[in-house]
Amino acid sequence: MNISLAGRSAVVTGSTAGIGRAIAEGLARAGASVVINGRIEDRVAAAVAEIRALFPGVEITGVAADVATKEGSAVLASKAPGADILVNNAGTANPKPFYDLTDEDWLSLFQLNVMSGVRAARHYLPKMTERGWGRVVFISSESALAIPKDMIDYGMTKTAQLAISRGLAETVSGTGVTVNSVLPGPTSSEIMSTWMKATATSEGITQKQAEQNFVKTMRPTSLLQRFTTTEEVANMVVYLCSEQASGTTGAAMRVDGGVLRQIA
Repeated sequence: MNISLAGRSAVVTGSTAGIGRAIAEGLARAGASVVINGRIEDRVAAAVAEIRALFPGVEITGVAADVATKEGSAVLASKAPGADILVNNAGTANPKPFYDLTDEDWLSLFQLNVMSGVRAARHYLPKMTERGWGRVVFISSESALAIPKDMIDYGMTKTAQLAISRGLAETVSGTGVTVNSVLPGPTSSEIMSTWMKATATSEGITQKQAEQNFVKTMRPTSLLQRFTTTEEVANMVVYLCSEQASGTTGAAMRVDGGVLRQIA
């Protein structure tokens, strides 16, 4: 399958590193112009420069904005007013026991993981439907369906993304715009790598051993028996953003390495 996104424009939130960065690179490789987003100006500028060097014939720009806030989302919308493709990737997790979670913990995570995507979709979707073509992808998680007891707030936000994605797909049905979500499992992203490095250091083992231990103890149903790579997640996203995926909408596509045992 030869995927070409030449002539298409994409906005990828939270794309200076990790899964978002891999998605941005994958879209650029397919020929799409890409807007890189992150909170920190220096990280955005560095990511833009690096991706431009990889794909010199593709337009790569950056917008530094904290999309966890209304103000930051407005900055992104004003500096990148239109897009054919929107990937709502911005998000984080903060492992903490349920009884230690404060109201502020719940609300701040909801603002970043959920409301950032709500605001972006509210801005970009109407123009996509007017043009009769568009792609919106929410980066959810297998934790949306298998809520982790040490990250209940995170699981809640990822389940919310599935509901929003399906609801938006219903809203734009028949317009030529598709809305889908992607559910990664344990992935060698920036956040997970940081956690695994800390675990490896504290236990006196290698990062690879720490990852293997995590899979065996925390995700024993994994069929891959390893972390997925950010590129493996990005490959699914690039496909969903392509012309070839025109028949897929309202779906939750898993890149979880078989962690979830559901058949459908």
